Amino acid sequence: MTEDRERWALVLGASSGMGEATSLALARAGYNIAGVHLDFRAALDHVEEVKAAIAAAGREALFFNVNAADDEKRSGVLDALAARFAESAAAGRQPHLRIVVHSLAFGSLLPFLTDDPGTRISRKQLAMTLDVMANSLVYWTQDLFVRGWLHETRIYGLTSEGSSRVIPSYGAVSAAKSALESHCRQLAMELARAGTGCSVNAIRAGVTVTPALLRIPGSDLIIDATMNRNPSGRMTTPQDVGAAITRLSDDGLLWMTGNVISVDGGEFVTGW
Repeated sequence: MTEDRERWALVLGASSGMGEATSLALARAGYNIAGVHLDFRAALDHVEEVKAAIAAAGREALFFNVNAADDEKRSGVLDALAARFAESAAAGRQPHLRIVVHSLAFGSLLPFLTDDPGTRISRKQLAMTLDVMANSLVYWTQDLFVRGWLHETRIYGLTSEGSSRVIPSYGAVSAAKSALESHCRQLAMELARAGTGCSVNAIRAGVTVTPALLRIPGSDLIIDATMNRNPSGRMTTPQDVGAAITRLSDDGLLWMTGNVISVDGGEFVTGW
């Protein structure tokens, strides 16, 4: 049981979309939020709004505006979080990293094949997309494990049906989502064998209107098709995802691990 611990959630991609909604849902459920995001000046006012909403829920918002895929920045975030945990421990509290959410959406949306080399994806862009949207989960988990912070921790990677279905110009992201699901399975197995009591699951959200979706060429067609296909008659919202992650993190559900869990109102299993 963990009710006597100071509960923390580490959210990668905490300032918008599903990461934002999950941060707010977890704050309302009693979690302090360590949020990692990468935003330029124009978006920083919104980041402050997210932090204020977390504070209004009575929880702490410890945010870092850095590239979550950078090794040195990752180390700096974890050092700062370790210092914050040490403060709690010195005050007689027991900080516990109970939840980790990987919701990074930054990658190339160029097609693989065009006549013009300048309009098709490059080796560097393909590697970057997989590194940010998939491999970074492994690196964060490795560092958390070495620091001894993974004990009955729930780890979630945000995936999509693009991991197994073709969407125009989504090839690199599709590969990253496939890799992310594979990484979740591998981490689930290795963490179980290490005796950590952790769970690792991929959350396959339905098509959701987020900044990441709107960057996809033809996103309006994807939205129209989703509205026609989803048997629940609406699109998935970031709040649906945040609510699901919050409830999946309840006590007694750690035995659910290594899965791809749909949060989509039945969208994935419905034909066109």
